[in-house]
Amino acid sequence: MSFIAGWLIVRRYTGRKEIEMVALAVGIVLVVAAVLMCLPGVLGWWGDVLAFLRGSVPVLAVLIGAVAILIGVADIKDKKEAEKEEQEEAKAEEKAGEKAEAKQE
Repeated sequence: MSFIAGWLIVRRYTGRKEIEMVALAVGIVLVVAAVLMCLPGVLGWWGDVLAFLRGSVPVLAVLIGAVAILIGVADIKDKKEAEKEEQEEAKAEEKAGEKAEAKQE
């Protein structure tokens, strides 16, 4: 791993494209390493990964539920505002109609 870090430091000053390619290569290596670590039998972390996933399900459910509640409340507020605007427009049209009738008389 120190070889990669040293190579990154040396390549950092040579140009932007090389850095982007190095970042891509490091990302691919890390993803492959993570997959290998999670495979049953390689490091034996599969049970820990499953325990983490099982523990994260309730937390994700709470977060998703909270977001759904916030969206619902925002929709209700928007509907109330839209109804209020429609009523104001109707009142404004009535007043404009009354003024037009008064001018005609």
